[in-house]
Amino acid sequence: MMQSVDIAIIGGGMVGLTLAAALADTELRIAVIEGKLPEPELAPLPDIRVSALSRASERILRRVGAWQGIEQRRSAPYHSMRVWEQDSFASIDFDAAKLAQRDLGHIVENRVIQLALLDQIRQQENAILLAPERCSNVVFGESEAWLSLESGKAITAKLVVGADGANSWLRNHLDIPLTHRDYGHSALVANIRTADEHKQTARQIFRPEGPLAFLPLSEPDLCSIVWSIDPVKADELVAMPEVEFNKAVTAAFDNQLGLCKVEGERQAFPLKMRYAQDFVRERVALVGDAAHTIHPLAGQGVNLGLLDAASLAQEVKQLWLENQDIGLKRNLRSYERWRKAEAAKMIAAMQGFKDLFAGQNPAKKLFRDIGMTMANHLPGVKDEFMRKALGLTGHLPELAKAKK
Repeated sequence: MMQSVDIAIIGGGMVGLTLAAALADTELRIAVIEGKLPEPELAPLPDIRVSALSRASERILRRVGAWQGIEQRRSAPYHSMRVWEQDSFASIDFDAAKLAQRDLGHIVENRVIQLALLDQIRQQENAILLAPERCSNVVFGESEAWLSLESGKAITAKLVVGADGANSWLRNHLDIPLTHRDYGHSALVANIRTADEHKQTARQIFRPEGPLAFLPLSEPDLCSIVWSIDPVKADELVAMPEVEFNKAVTAAFDNQLGLCKVEGERQAFPLKMRYAQDFVRERVALVGDAAHTIHPLAGQGVNLGLLDAASLAQEVKQLWLENQDIGLKRNLRSYERWRKAEAAKMIAAMQGFKDLFAGQNPAKKLFRDIGMTMANHLPGVKDEFMRKALGLTGHLPELAKAKK
């Protein structure tokens, strides 16, 4: 049986679902195709895959109706941030109150975000969720695309959106070239119970081997860590007995929150930069990790993806209002230019941070220490950096902007 829609979104994760929800106020027919739905029941211990949501992301999720579902489940605002370098006199501190903000963001489990968005999609009149379901083939015609699903179902769509992650089936199927770089690190993630309370402060230490971040969760003595480190060392840390791992992470974190104790599982996954040569093709658009992946040291990956979703929704909605073909490449080029530029800037910034804090060269270390000290004390410098990280400035889609 053939089903016709206007937009077929491959991938029902955070970014794909946000795109669908952002189009709820249109007459566009939307299909979301997802291979695996998340477990609806949360465990007492948070998942180890979390995101640091910026103010821009919060606004987007509020305006598509998902924020209430996030708050009803589990989220953790943080009000300050401290960044320092190991064996250094320099540090930099950020405070929400000094920026006239109620917080600097929220630490939220990825599954919580996905579940809250699924709540919206399931009651959205112009959207259907096909899950568990996977694509097996796609063929493009002049005015539409034909998607074959593994179940035997078929869909036609004017626009196919790849929101299917870093190893995107759609991007690979279309042989869209990637600029990519192996960061030479793995990200070790885990939940850590600390002797001292985190006081709703995000902390990150830059070490010669890579940064280690402690992100505050809703319990006052529980943090989610992201430890960027050599892949071999990361695997060793994952396999290490708990007592030894606890000592290692406590020492690596300069004992800032007292004795650390891991709770639950530990995982490590490789870190790679990816940047698709094309964000759009005829009848195709890529969003989120399907289009780009970046180093997690500033926690901006998911925020960048949610901005992609809001931006594409804005462009598609305008085309629809103007009775234009939403799948033509020339009509989608403004989205591509916009989001490629934003992704490129973020990739360059993350690479710059990584290179700046790599190694122990004394002259380079002194330069870092002086620079960090100046940034912490010169009026406006760190505030402008934080405003950018929060998504309060820059070329933002309407869903991410403050209400006037």
